[in-house]
Amino acid sequence: MSYDSVFRSDLFQDHVAIVTGGGSGIGRCIAHELASLGATVIVSGRTLDKLKAVQAEIVEDGGRAEAIACNIRQEDEVAALYDQVLERHGRVDHVVNNAGGQFLAVPEAISLKGWNAVIETNLTGTFMMCQAAFKKWMRENGGNIVNIVADFWRGMPHMAHTSAARAGVANLTMSLSLSWCKNGVRINSVAPGIIESSGLKSYPLPVIEMLQGMKTEIPAKRLGTESEVSSIVMFLLSPGAAYLSGQTIAVDGGASLYRQMLGIPDHESMPAYEGFHRAADVPDLLSEE
Repeated sequence: MSYDSVFRSDLFQDHVAIVTGGGSGIGRCIAHELASLGATVIVSGRTLDKLKAVQAEIVEDGGRAEAIACNIRQEDEVAALYDQVLERHGRVDHVVNNAGGQFLAVPEAISLKGWNAVIETNLTGTFMMCQAAFKKWMRENGGNIVNIVADFWRGMPHMAHTSAARAGVANLTMSLSLSWCKNGVRINSVAPGIIESSGLKSYPLPVIEMLQGMKTEIPAKRLGTESEVSSIVMFLLSPGAAYLSGQTIAVDGGASLYRQMLGIPDHESMPAYEGFHRAADVPDLLSEE
């Protein structure tokens, strides 16, 4: 089997793309789709074994990939990542800043150490990845950056730290898009809603049960797939989005718009798109009966 992308197979032929947080979940899916469309994909993250596993999957599927470990909270490691990519491949056409991290906690229980860790990963790390991309390649050559954020518009009461960081990235996206447009750099963000991804396995059972129940509060009446997030990323990186920059696009089944002023009955009229042939198993409670 191969990735069943809705885009043409040579869309990113001979391009080089970096995907942070590419060892699992949405990042893994994005890396696979980029490779299926012709790109050489640099799968990056902190755990080299996970990265090499994704690299092996992509190569087995006929794509080109390389695994490079990088902690985006460390400026020297970010610089080294770009230096290695440019030395080996001579260009960086696309960067997908997917790496992130958070934990469940009521605001009053978040320590300063915990707060700083989440801000440094989600906001500062994203900034350093964008800045290094610009200074080392895109200032002279242009390029595309997509930042993965979250559905933060209505607040995230048990994740105030990541909600603040992701909102910061959305604003950073606007600011950088204005600063660097003269250099041919486009920057956009994608805000996934609740996505059936391996990342959900890190949450305790009560949270998974809550997410299962939240299907009724989403106009689409289902959770999203990794492929549906990846598709928007592919579009934003493509020439078809040439007039689009500084935007944050919600991929959430309409959840960010829904206030239940008029109830939407249960339905199955918005079937899921699943193009990722290697999609990971999701927790049983999130699987359809």
